[in-house]
Amino acid sequence: MAIEGPLKELSIHDVFQLLDLSRKTGVLSVTSQLRHNQGTVYFQNGAVVYAEVQSNEHPLGGLLLRAGKISEADLQRARDMQVQGDLRRLGEILVAIKAVSPRELERHVRFQIEEVVFELMSWSEGHFSFVEGPREEAGAEATVGIRTEALLMEGARRIDEWSNIEGKIPHLGVVPVLATAVGDEPAQMDLLPAEWEVLAVIDGDNDIRNIAEIVGRAEFDVAKTVFGLESAGIVSVTDPGQRRAASADESGNVDDLISRAAGALDGGDVEGARGWAESARSQYPDVPVVYLLLGQVGLARGRVEEAEEHLRTALRLDPMLTPAHRLLGDALALRGRFQEASDWWQRWLTIGEHDHGDPDESEQVRKAVEAAQTLGALLRYPNG
Repeated sequence: MAIEGPLKELSIHDVFQLLDLSRKTGVLSVTSQLRHNQGTVYFQNGAVVYAEVQSNEHPLGGLLLRAGKISEADLQRARDMQVQGDLRRLGEILVAIKAVSPRELERHVRFQIEEVVFELMSWSEGHFSFVEGPREEAGAEATVGIRTEALLMEGARRIDEWSNIEGKIPHLGVVPVLATAVGDEPAQMDLLPAEWEVLAVIDGDNDIRNIAEIVGRAEFDVAKTVFGLESAGIVSVTDPGQRRAASADESGNVDDLISRAAGALDGGDVEGARGWAESARSQYPDVPVVYLLLGQVGLARGRVEEAEEHLRTALRLDPMLTPAHRLLGDALALRGRFQEASDWWQRWLTIGEHDHGDPDESEQVRKAVEAAQTLGALLRYPNG
């Protein structure tokens, strides 16, 4: 049995909940063209037993090695045993040779799964497909079952708490650096063990995602720790994407900045694209394509309201900017404003009738218009 559809119609949270309640066994695939990314989640009777995402692969052996839980010799020995015919998973072998404890292994496997699932839960666009059936042998080096309900609750908690820290920690790509000491007397720091653990690996190069890998903790928990250290004045935070944009030649032309932003976005570097686009906006605030790019970045980050604002600005500056009509329709649909979305999609079809190089895209938009009009009518007249 296959279940599939766009995330615009059924959110990833609802998909997980459906698979949990129906105790499904099978493989869920989630793809995002906007992010150029794909995730895969394996379910066993409604529980999540393995998960991976294309853009953020963390092999268990490497994860344990970076966290200092095993040695390179241990890892090589386990891999050699597999080459020689040992059919056990890598994690099982590492436990058997006493390189790592079962408890530590389970902790890191859960960490792997949770980080993938929480990343997928942030996706508001894309397509999902669930194929039911006996679980295939995934690339898992160890397995563990995590209740989907627990993952959903933790995901919701993180979304709520992230709003409290995103002013200083806007994303996981920011890099914490040690703050410059003030005065002659060294500051007295009364830190918790988890804070010391994070502080020990802050070197001005590792971003929050890398630090989480090194210490073997959840990325969100590390982000909260860095937020606390920043609030205490112990570290400061820099954004490499904005830094790269700021390092560009300030007298450079807008086409160069737009090209860099578009290239970063095409390559899946959303934060880098944001930095270049923001730099372009600061220097060229009246160029409509800059706001088009900012709208695309907003959609990629799940900031739909922000994306709508940028796209409307682009269209105020250039009402004939064809791609903005399509993207504004997408943003409005994500916000549940289906009639407005339909209007903008129809404008896209009309204005760019001879410009659309992909007939499949035009057909998709026509179907979206029909669906939006139908859904809008049903919501307006629920008893009709």
